[in-house]
Amino acid sequence: MPQIPEKVHELTVGQLAARSGAAVSALHFYESKGLISSRRTSGNQRRFTRDTLRRVAFVRAAQRVGIPLATIREALAELPEERTPTEEDWARLSRSWRSELDERIKQLNRLRDHLTDCIGCGCLSLDTCVLSNPDDAFGERGTGSRLLVERRGPAARADRPGPAPDQQTAQCCGD
Repeated sequence: MPQIPEKVHELTVGQLAARSGAAVSALHFYESKGLISSRRTSGNQRRFTRDTLRRVAFVRAAQRVGIPLATIREALAELPEERTPTEEDWARLSRSWRSELDERIKQLNRLRDHLTDCIGCGCLSLDTCVLSNPDDAFGERGTGSRLLVERRGPAARADRPGPAPDQQTAQCCGD
């Protein structure tokens, strides 16, 4: 990894990319989303302060755990400009994300545990499907594949050849 002399206080986008491990295009994207900022030289070249290295590391770490960019931007906005996020900053911000991450873990575990059932069915509309129908919200309306037909509305069903509109609820998995 190239070393930047201590007397250099600003980095080019290429230097920032080399030091951070992020592609130049990713850095441009981060800047367009307000996650990092640069100043422009008289030749219209980007220059980043050295603290941007830590901000890029912060963004990439948060992305790896699934934090949306908008949430990351809000977190970085809480930090003073041109200051490297500290360990205390990271701890404070990550605490606020913990419940969101716990919920995602719960959803992923649920997906993992029930994925085989849904692949075996293929319709994702079983009254027992915990992925497309958590807590059997659609089971109260009857059995079978109901979402597609119900979303089309009465006008779309009337123009379609086939059974009468009151008989068009698709059946699935022997229902």
